[in-house]
Amino acid sequence: MSVSDTRLSQITSRLAELEARLASGTLEGADFIAASRDYAELEPVARAAGDVQAMRSELASLAALDDPEMRELAEEEIARLKVALPEAEHRLAIALLPRDSADSRPAMLEIRAGTGGDEAALFAADLYRMYERFAAEQGWRVEMVSANANELGGFKEVVANVAGTGVFARLKFESGVHRVQRVPVTESGGRIHTSAATVAVLPEPDEVDVQIDPGDLKIDIYRASGAGGQHVNTTDSAVRLTHLPTGLVVIQQDQRSQHKNRDKAMQVLRTRLYDLRRDQAQGAEAEARRAMVGSGDRSERIRTYNFPQGRVTDHRINLTLHRLPEILEGPGLGELIDALTAEDQAKRLAAMDQ
Repeated sequence: MSVSDTRLSQITSRLAELEARLASGTLEGADFIAASRDYAELEPVARAAGDVQAMRSELASLAALDDPEMRELAEEEIARLKVALPEAEHRLAIALLPRDSADSRPAMLEIRAGTGGDEAALFAADLYRMYERFAAEQGWRVEMVSANANELGGFKEVVANVAGTGVFARLKFESGVHRVQRVPVTESGGRIHTSAATVAVLPEPDEVDVQIDPGDLKIDIYRASGAGGQHVNTTDSAVRLTHLPTGLVVIQQDQRSQHKNRDKAMQVLRTRLYDLRRDQAQGAEAEARRAMVGSGDRSERIRTYNFPQGRVTDHRINLTLHRLPEILEGPGLGELIDALTAEDQAKRLAAMDQ
């Protein structure tokens, strides 16, 4: 996708205009926040556009040299620019791709054990620890919202909030069915079993993004059950929210306080409503969605973790890495995420060129 010189000038002019507005001291409140956000989004695009402009201008100047001696001296630089310019234009094309408005948001991470009983729950716990470690590497904060653990230390279900810069952009391709092949700790015969866990990564909205009418809620308060200490079964602290228009149900009982459980349940409900609305909006953009890596369908098998062979295979991009321990420890996960992001960008660029 080649960008015209006129478009390059428009980008740099727009950045200069935003700089002048922000420096004028006349913007306040929401106007200042909006201009600052626009500047932050446009600045890397303008930087890429400036690189392309400078290279094109230098290449044109060198090509126009009349003096044979000077032209000969310039040949090496011309050759370098002819290699560097397409790379700079590719970086600009990627910077100009339409952004998902949710990319900069924090995310709600939901992991549920699938087929495989206790072994699936143990695998769900392994996945949760993988994302925790990866988040720590990125400087993000992970806060567990709720968890349903089994006796072996696995999770039947765990929900956490991941906060930081660009969380959803980095984790959004993790949604789907993750499959594990290994000998379970509960297997005495040494046979390899296949189990699965489902991961969902949902962008987390601000309160202003999703307004919930109190009249649309059915709220049930009851006594918590299961592990959790002396307060369990002695106080009415568990909260179940039912959103009547959509039928969405959220149960929260991990906190001792009914008030805290209600706040966390509202946080989860707001996130799921926001995700539901995004799905509906993206359903209307089916063609653009098909260009993305994966369908976004959380029932899609996306990745296999094979312990006997020490490999991880992402089925969407046919990438296999023989670095399973490093991936589960967090650092190796970044390579998979980078590959998925690059493939998504390539597909979207190809779709725009058609």
